[in-house]
Amino acid sequence: MAKVVHISEAASLAVHGMVLIAGSAEILNVSQIAAITHASRNHLAKVMQILVKNNYLDSVRGPKGGFTLKGDPSVINLLEIYELIEGSLETRHCGIEEGECPFRSCVFGGLADKFSVEFVEYLRNKTLSDLIVNK
Repeated sequence: MAKVVHISEAASLAVHGMVLIAGSAEILNVSQIAAITHASRNHLAKVMQILVKNNYLDSVRGPKGGFTLKGDPSVINLLEIYELIEGSLETRHCGIEEGECPFRSCVFGGLADKFSVEFVEYLRNKTLSDLIVNK
């Protein structure tokens, strides 16, 4: 389970890569995406392969190869990409793994839950097409 509003490098690369690919008129390869995102080419390649394996992207090998989006960018939301990489997001965070909190009100003011719910809603309601710069 992911922690309170935690965005790993892998999740960030997956989302950024998908938006770049969705908005590109040309096929993009790992080197191009790595240069744009200032990311490790090797790490990005692993993330892209997860997206290919899970049918979000098609990959073409060779010197003119790269990635293309498999689905409709207006249907693919950021939450499904995030959870593919990170797993399901928790929206309840007490920090006490088992049992009930010993306090009547949250010692964190309920902020962890609030942030998490807002983050999940943002990711659920934001699609790739919403983020394409040159529509």
